[in-house]
Amino acid sequence: MAQLFTIGHSNHSIENFIQLLQKYGITALADVRSHPYSRYLSHFNQVEVKQALKDVGIGYVFLGRELGARPRDRTCYVDGKAIYEKIAATPLFAEGIQRILKGSQTYTIQSL
Repeated sequence: MAQLFTIGHSNHSIENFIQLLQKYGITALADVRSHPYSRYLSHFNQVEVKQALKDVGIGYVFLGRELGARPRDRTCYVDGKAIYEKIAATPLFAEGIQRILKGSQTYTIQSL
């Protein structure tokens, strides 16, 4: 049975973050951040984290457009606040979930 793990980057160094992924046998990371950048920890910016993972043989896929908490679809907001139920009901979200499920048949996936 496939497993899906979740993690936040917190204030980890990239080395510690990768060690955590390796500890649990993670072979791919699905980045679900709407905006894959960190103001304070640049090693968690999309380009940097993708390269660091590639260097140790861990795959990276960006799914923030599909699964992120700040979608571009304005119908997902009420009074400027994103409503999860509306996000989860979109075809784009369903597409993201299907990509995770399909990927989990091949990879042990961690979402960020």
